[in-house]
Amino acid sequence: MIRKTFAFALAGAAAVYATTFDVTFSTTSGHKVPSTLYGLMFESGDGGLYAELIQNRAFQQVTPGTSAALTAWATLGSASITVVKSSSPVSTALPNALSFKPTATSGTVGFTNDGYFGIPVTAGWKYTGSFFYRTPTPPATKISSSFTVGLRSTSGTVFTSTTVPFTTSSSWQQATFTFTASSTQTSVTNLFALTVNAATIGELTMEFTLISLFPPTFNNRANGMRVDISEALLAMDPGFFRFPGGNNLEGQTPAQRWAWESTVNNLVDRPGRLGTWGYINTDGLGLYEYLQWIEDMGMEPIMAVFAGYTLNGASVAQNSLQTYITEAINQINFAIGDASSNPQAAIRSAMGHPEPFDLTYIEIGNEDFFSSTTYTNYRWSAFVDALSAEFPQLHYISTSATSGSVPKLTPAPTYWDLHIYSNPNFFINGAFNFDILPRNGLQFFQGEYATTTQNSGATLAYPFIDGSIAEAAYMTGFDRNSDIVFAASYAPLLSSVSSIQWTPDLINFSPNSLILSTSYYVQKLFSVYKGDFYLTSTTNTASSPVQWSVTRDTATSQYFLKVVNSATTANTVVFTLPFTPASTAGTGTILTAAPGTMNTPTKPTAAVPSNFSFTAGKTITYNAPGLSLSVLVVVS
Repeated sequence: MIRKTFAFALAGAAAVYATTFDVTFSTTSGHKVPSTLYGLMFESGDGGLYAELIQNRAFQQVTPGTSAALTAWATLGSASITVVKSSSPVSTALPNALSFKPTATSGTVGFTNDGYFGIPVTAGWKYTGSFFYRTPTPPATKISSSFTVGLRSTSGTVFTSTTVPFTTSSSWQQATFTFTASSTQTSVTNLFALTVNAATIGELTMEFTLISLFPPTFNNRANGMRVDISEALLAMDPGFFRFPGGNNLEGQTPAQRWAWESTVNNLVDRPGRLGTWGYINTDGLGLYEYLQWIEDMGMEPIMAVFAGYTLNGASVAQNSLQTYITEAINQINFAIGDASSNPQAAIRSAMGHPEPFDLTYIEIGNEDFFSSTTYTNYRWSAFVDALSAEFPQLHYISTSATSGSVPKLTPAPTYWDLHIYSNPNFFINGAFNFDILPRNGLQFFQGEYATTTQNSGATLAYPFIDGSIAEAAYMTGFDRNSDIVFAASYAPLLSSVSSIQWTPDLINFSPNSLILSTSYYVQKLFSVYKGDFYLTSTTNTASSPVQWSVTRDTATSQYFLKVVNSATTANTVVFTLPFTPASTAGTGTILTAAPGTMNTPTKPTAAVPSNFSFTAGKTITYNAPGLSLSVLVVVS
């Protein structure tokens, strides 16, 4: 029921006249909320989530002798460098190397790397590095000396360094090192440098490859993830992680697809690939690293397998699919197979995880509505039949085109991935999209969604409060329909502020900072306060400026009253509780801002949530400011 009333805003705001919405709910009627309801979708980690600081560390997928092959590298002092196809490569996967030669007989010479748009220098950080080196034509008498490795400014100020002993040899040798920064540099325009005394090696040519440097990583994992990004994602309490894409799964051709076998074992055995978005994927963040990090984060994996469609619009012919079906079976066995009997699982065990990873969901392909005919006619059935026979305990997610609201596939899928990008009005008007769907066993995964334009059609550089609150209105439909919506994730998740290919993104980052968007905070509030049981309540109408949902955390007896006001003016919601709260001390969190507000590099905290308190009783009158998401917490 909607009525006009006089209400006082919480937190001491002035009294206002507003439209009032009456809400009642039951403590028994409703349904369970799946733990996977809110999570994350991800595509590629180099220069971002994956913590490696050295760009172009192994000269993967580049053309030797070109300037492009030297991306991020430069000489220091009197020396020359070029990328060559080594006559004796460190591995078949890494055929290229950096050829280095002094052009002077004295002085400090070497080379530098400027990282992924910079390198952070932070006091107390212990950096861990390694590199391979050799002397193609060593002198008759071995030379034993040392390199110096460290971090410095572009003007030459050394912030931290250490020495690494070496001996000339035509065979590849691996050097390892650590150093710790004693100061923090505000600027990230810093360099990694490897130097040597020119007098020591004279006119010798040396080769280097897989030159790596890591800062501290999340959970102290070797070859691990960036701490600040991981912690920001962990703060969202995500229930799942969808990987490795997204379009980055498919590639532009089958040869450029994400192929799991090329992403495991030692780093020297990973050739890398030209990623879907035009930059090199090192595949240092491989299948094992994904699964280990997902486990560390307490998430459930939703793992995609390549299903024969690529972004050039082509589909693998039916009589050629078996190779990729076998690849998918092997990929799943790597994750959950018995290491004592399965060769793919044995690789996982050798990498450090003898026990199977947890795995429940497999997504067959990505956005196959772009080639719906082949997916419908043979690709879906070929994959799901083979995988189900091999792994009957797993759940398989389809990505097909639609007929009305149900994908037309044989066998009929029980899980379906939807992707929607639109404007604020779409999401406000779509708050009840799932309410009208039949309860026939089909479960929905809103695998990608975001407000990508203003209602006018103008593009967005960053999420803005208007769109984020519209997304929140849409998300009340996830809460309300979590009996058939088992998972949902905003996309894209991450983008460097220095290399933006798609806007907007949930989190933007530089080498030493994060910009948490208004949509990030919406996602966080819904996930942290999702509860484990949805309570049937009075519902509003589609396109209304005010939406709400009520959920409960059974273990703590906390009730979460979410209120979304997508109007620019205040509206009042009156909750009539079916119980008397155990305490009159209610707590709440609100995200609100003026229309058009964005969190940007110059104003990263323009809109952030704030906490408030209120008096909790059997009736709670809440005045929701314009463009706001509020969560009120009461205890029964």
